[in-house]
Amino acid sequence: MTATTAPTADLDLARARSVASRVPDPEVPCVTVADLGILRGVERDADGTIVVRLTPTYSGCPAVVAIEMAVQAALLDAGIDARIERVLSPAWTTDWISAEGREKLRAYGIAPPVGASGGRRAFFAEERIACPRCGSEATSRISEFGSTACKAHYRCDACAEPFDYFKCI
Repeated sequence: MTATTAPTADLDLARARSVASRVPDPEVPCVTVADLGILRGVERDADGTIVVRLTPTYSGCPAVVAIEMAVQAALLDAGIDARIERVLSPAWTTDWISAEGREKLRAYGIAPPVGASGGRRAFFAEERIACPRCGSEATSRISEFGSTACKAHYRCDACAEPFDYFKCI
């Protein structure tokens, strides 16, 4: 790459990152792939092709292909030719959800993950989950699994509203 093409290439890469980062998650449309930390990188490979790297929330996630296709379509709509690459290692963790993403989940009615992943029983061990609607910690787990495998179903004992909790993975 010459000095005269480098700034253009950098702009193309920045634009690709911007476009990809705005794609909403198909299962939780209040957050983007960037908010969830699914967007792992946007780079150029050795031949100059833009490569968008995505890590699914888990390898068996039924939405992984839909996410990849949505990112590819957004890039194509923006006139950007890019390759989508699925990255399985390191495995995704809820630690990668941004602070803004956690707040978007709460505003949408889903309690964001509490604590950090890596605990011995982090997946099922949360004791106090605050209701995303009223903030009360007087909640009861109804089911280990909610609308998706990565969420548990809770009910607020204060306001009586049901809600999903995004488990700490």
